[in-house]
Amino acid sequence: MAIQRNDTSDSHEQGDLFGTVPAPAYRPDPELVRRRIDRILAQLRAEDSVRGWVHGRASLLRIVFPQLTERLPKDEAARFDSEFEAEMARLDAS
Repeated sequence: MAIQRNDTSDSHEQGDLFGTVPAPAYRPDPELVRRRIDRILAQLRAEDSVRGWVHGRASLLRIVFPQLTERLPKDEAARFDSEFEAEMARLDAS
């Protein structure tokens, strides 16, 4: 017995099984963000220079740190950004 298949060659899209439900927005916990920022700043303060760092670590931190601080209120983010830039400048100068 041959299996019959409907030929739908003009449309291969599968219908949406669950309807159109918007994806929930991710909102990180500000307290967790603050703790992560504090850990990064503590690590920077403990360093004497960037010479022993794995290649790209400073570049990565310059990308990631602002992404973390943008999750916080503007005044708090500005304070953390200022502290970060001061530590990076200190390390770059050493």
